[in-house]
Amino acid sequence: MSSFADDAKAGKGDDISVQIPELKFLRSGKVRDIYEVDEDRLLIVASDRISAFDCILPNAIPFKGQVLTQISKFWFSRFKDLVRNHLISASVDDFPADLSGRLSQSSLKKIEGRSMLVHRAEVIPFECVVRGYLAGSGWKEYRETGAICGHRLPQGLLESSSLPQPIFTPATKAEEGHDINVSIDFMAQKIGQDLTGKLEAVSLSLYREAAAYAETRGIIICDTKFEFGIRDGDIILVDEVLTPDSSRFWPKDLYQPGRSQPSFDKQFVRDYLETLDWDKQPPAPLLPGNIVDATSAKYLEAYRLLAGQELPFALNSDGLGG
Repeated sequence: MSSFADDAKAGKGDDISVQIPELKFLRSGKVRDIYEVDEDRLLIVASDRISAFDCILPNAIPFKGQVLTQISKFWFSRFKDLVRNHLISASVDDFPADLSGRLSQSSLKKIEGRSMLVHRAEVIPFECVVRGYLAGSGWKEYRETGAICGHRLPQGLLESSSLPQPIFTPATKAEEGHDINVSIDFMAQKIGQDLTGKLEAVSLSLYREAAAYAETRGIIICDTKFEFGIRDGDIILVDEVLTPDSSRFWPKDLYQPGRSQPSFDKQFVRDYLETLDWDKQPPAPLLPGNIVDATSAKYLEAYRLLAGQELPFALNSDGLGG
């Protein structure tokens, strides 16, 4: 059996990007490539790229793009009665003929499991962050001020402590670098009190629903960020949802306040990079095979726990279970 790292070197699944020549390319993010289908629809393709410290690494993480897409599909389905979303289909077999008929078999194979056909929306320029635990930039701000984004918190909380109740802490969307935490009042000044209140309410509702479910699957959702858009006058959920890239997932059985927690995300990669003599400026160093393997396994485990099954694309690969 080949390793995940061998698969990455061999180009199985996806290397660093996926090119779809039959469609008009619009833009790339750190992970996703976006193509125009027509005036009303987009094709979002999640690559196996991974970034750390705002640098895209030269390695692919096998199955990462498929994990992100399939976890998002899972949550879109679970939340469909709570809020509308932009997803039309996340399966190439279900793509409408006017799209599938334009794509070659090679392109369809490249995007299988890692693509979402979605409705366009007017994206709201804020990250809707919800925190249930004290970690990351929230932990740093709490130590300095005793608050997070204007939310005054009890004294004496430890790193990774559970908050008395989840809090809404929006952030501005940065084209480059880190998003910037802001207050709810700042968000309201920019987009209006009514819309801000609605986004806060739906974000907290989604987080509570997801966190309760995830705990039954052995995962603590420390925090997450949602993105929303406006379509036909309604708020809709867009982009990725509650993935290891947009959330901190902690194994429930290893949870212990007072320290940082092991996680199902790219923290494993960050921790490795911190051991290197690297100034965190491009170009980023190549990851060794064991780090690639372990990171891929963490993403696959997050999907398995949440969905209650193995990722089908991984089972059918020579790199895992094949």
